[in-house]
Amino acid sequence: MPAQQIFQIIFASFAFILGASIGSFLNVCIYRMPRNLSVNNPRRSFCPTCKYQIPWYSNLPLITWLAQGGKCRNCKSPISIRYFLVELLTGLLFLATWWRANHGFAIHSDSWMLFLPWVVFVSMLVVATFIDFEFFEIPDEITIGGTVVGVIFSLALPQMHGQPLGVLKGHLLSGGWSLFGAVVGFALLWLVRAAGKAAFGRMKKTFKEPVPFQWTRKGDEAILKVKDEDLQWIDLFSNEEDILLLDCERLEFQGVVKENFELRSRYQKLEIDGKEYELDKIDTFSGVLRQLSHKREAMGFGDVKFIACIGAFLGWECVLFTVMAASVIGAILGVVPRLFGKSEWSAKIPFGPYLSLGALLWLFTGPEIVAWYLALTAPGVDLAP
Repeated sequence: MPAQQIFQIIFASFAFILGASIGSFLNVCIYRMPRNLSVNNPRRSFCPTCKYQIPWYSNLPLITWLAQGGKCRNCKSPISIRYFLVELLTGLLFLATWWRANHGFAIHSDSWMLFLPWVVFVSMLVVATFIDFEFFEIPDEITIGGTVVGVIFSLALPQMHGQPLGVLKGHLLSGGWSLFGAVVGFALLWLVRAAGKAAFGRMKKTFKEPVPFQWTRKGDEAILKVKDEDLQWIDLFSNEEDILLLDCERLEFQGVVKENFELRSRYQKLEIDGKEYELDKIDTFSGVLRQLSHKREAMGFGDVKFIACIGAFLGWECVLFTVMAASVIGAILGVVPRLFGKSEWSAKIPFGPYLSLGALLWLFTGPEIVAWYLALTAPGVDLAP
């Protein structure tokens, strides 16, 4: 086997192992960031159930989860398969990023230098996606912090935006294009969000006669039963900023009865008399309902900030491609499950993961897709740099 191929295999293996190892840290971020826990304290990972701090020799990426059968070594409680999947996914993404930087759409001969900013970028996409799946939010550390990091990388590595390395003008232009990409992304989704709010921002249902209702939690799911109708709690919310208002003639909550009370709720939190309650710690509440109304956003503001981060790393062309791809993917995944009577499969997916998938498509094959499309629709147009 030629020496070059041997080196390629070694570097590819290193990229995968590095990605799986970074994936272990990303699991820490995914668990701790939305819970406002420090990612540095405690320094070692711990079991979510018994809080046992895992020694390094029991925290080997991929291997440990398989060897221990997906259970904690200390208390034998199940450890979510998400930990294994995040490590595997990050390893594969690092491998694909290494391939892209060395064999793909090369802007310059030194495009291998883009491996570092790109793996930082895909790591942020992984964290944002899994947090958004579970909590319907994307932390500012990812969106705002990621935008700043994207601009800094662009100034240091002008190849990110097709500019020459080592030329002051090229570095400044690259930083400018990064900022422009962030602004285009932010402005585009802000306008979409504003238009969606104007069109679909409020829903109200008033009952001629007050009707009984009961909210019941079943594991990770919940049902709001209004008279004889069962409403899936997840279906009532599109993101973390949605507010559900229940105008109650009577409310029974944790042994306390309230009359003529307006109950405010988000997807995971209930607000009563200025105090917030975590819904995953509540089993049920009930009462008599006069009116149910929504204050809904077309998408969360976190998505608007998230696309700015994407634009800062990959530019305004990526923003347009990502929003289009995310919309198409979202439409397909929204329609197909309904054709099979499984609408709940798509109801749980916020828009952030679609944006992540669209950005990855651009990173790995986007320019080629656009070039192929233009070759079909506008022969003679050449996108090669």
